[in-house]
Amino acid sequence: MSHTTDFIAELYRAANEIGKLTPFEKRRLIERAVITVRDMREQAAASDPDRTGGDVLDGIEAITLDIASVPDALVGHAMLEAADMIRTLKILLDAKGETLDKT
Repeated sequence: MSHTTDFIAELYRAANEIGKLTPFEKRRLIERAVITVRDMREQAAASDPDRTGGDVLDGIEAITLDIASVPDALVGHAMLEAADMIRTLKILLDAKGETLDKT
């Protein structure tokens, strides 16, 4: 498995066991996810995904501001959203890589 795939699995595991995580662990996972999405968007040249509304990533990142008071269900949902974004970007980047390799 790749590092990205491992991280996606880590986010899913954390979301499913959210009650076992400390606020610090929750914050670090979400911060890593936000950084990963931003880096992958840059690689995919998809840095402005939604011009009509707010970026979901901003909402995910906002959760880290007061993570101790955010309900576990919301933190878990943010982790799953981030994992889905990373998975989608990985597919896009893999496809882009295949296209570049074939030309």
